[in-house]
Amino acid sequence: MFRSFFPTPKLFFGSAVIWTALCFLIWFTIGSALQSAISLDPIITPNPGDDPTPFLTNQKVWLYQYVIMTVYLFCLPWFFVQRHRWYWWSVVGSATIVLMLFANVQVQAWLNDWYGDFFNLLQTALSDPGSVAPEEYWGNLIFVAYVAAPNILLIVLINFFTSHYVFRWRTAMNFYYMSFWPHLRHIEGASQRVQEDAMRFADGVESLGVNFVYALMTLAVFLPILWGLSQQITALPLIGEVPGSLIWVALASAAFGTVVLAAVGFKLPGLEFNNQKVEAAYRKELVYAEDHETRAQPQTVKELYLDVQKNYFRLFFHYLYFNLVRSTYNQASNFITLIALGPSILAGAITLGIYQQVANAFGRVESSLQYLVDSWPQIIKLMSVYKRLRKFEAEIPKGSDLPDSPV
Repeated sequence: MFRSFFPTPKLFFGSAVIWTALCFLIWFTIGSALQSAISLDPIITPNPGDDPTPFLTNQKVWLYQYVIMTVYLFCLPWFFVQRHRWYWWSVVGSATIVLMLFANVQVQAWLNDWYGDFFNLLQTALSDPGSVAPEEYWGNLIFVAYVAAPNILLIVLINFFTSHYVFRWRTAMNFYYMSFWPHLRHIEGASQRVQEDAMRFADGVESLGVNFVYALMTLAVFLPILWGLSQQITALPLIGEVPGSLIWVALASAAFGTVVLAAVGFKLPGLEFNNQKVEAAYRKELVYAEDHETRAQPQTVKELYLDVQKNYFRLFFHYLYFNLVRSTYNQASNFITLIALGPSILAGAITLGIYQQVANAFGRVESSLQYLVDSWPQIIKLMSVYKRLRKFEAEIPKGSDLPDSPV
């Protein structure tokens, strides 16, 4: 699953975690010294006093440069030390996806600030008619359109690039398995493993991985924002004043939802796994019947289909209460911000702009912390695919070399 696409997967992903931690350490310790030595911001923003655009301040330019440098520096050793045949997609492609996600998070952070200023402007215009000039109102909307339009293009490019990325991963798995077909063909549902499960695994891991990286980046950007906004909140209901109150509320909400959904959904991966087994048995009999008249007799088809029906009915039942709990939690979480801000709203301690900033930042942080909650149905399906492919790969001789891919 991973070996076919990534170079030495355990070493690759382990070193990625270590490299990320090291880059954070360098940034917070000697980052300023490095900025004065190698930053390009004096060239890109030579006159910082000339009201630079929000994305091209000196510090922003250095941040972009540092992230791009560190991400692609991680790719460099893998080119010389152990270049995998899928290097440009698995290593450089993964790094490029990370950078595109980083760019999107930066735009979202800027939009959060814009919401605060713009909704304060709305509050002024509504409470004091004529106090806001038309050019100021329309100027704000035009400016945000200039930012939103390229971001839409970026999102489209992310989807386009990741689609190709997933297909390359599936291709690597496909030819890896087919090179060992004599060892695998006797396994029940072998064709499904190569044709369908490889595709579902690559797509599932890519989707969950992208969302996980995006959640981490969102937390890194929005946690400081939410901490600062928490200083303007007077108190929490029933609790009172708490430093960084909104962060603790988001953390408690996400932890509660994660634990509850994990508890009510622990049977689902096994049922999804069994579902694929009975579907594979039924499909196999029908495929044989295309060439052999003696196969897929009514009694055999009935027995196989009853197995499919039995497992689906069990799956439907367990998803019934799982979805009930998940939907209830998601609906309740929509009101958490209003509940937490209740005392501050009633005391008139915050403006409409601050409320919008808090609601947006809180939503970003909470959704990032709720990564497992939001991804749990997809994780369940991926776990069942993983179990099937692990059983499939157990038949491959240990220590086998990677095959040459014709694509």
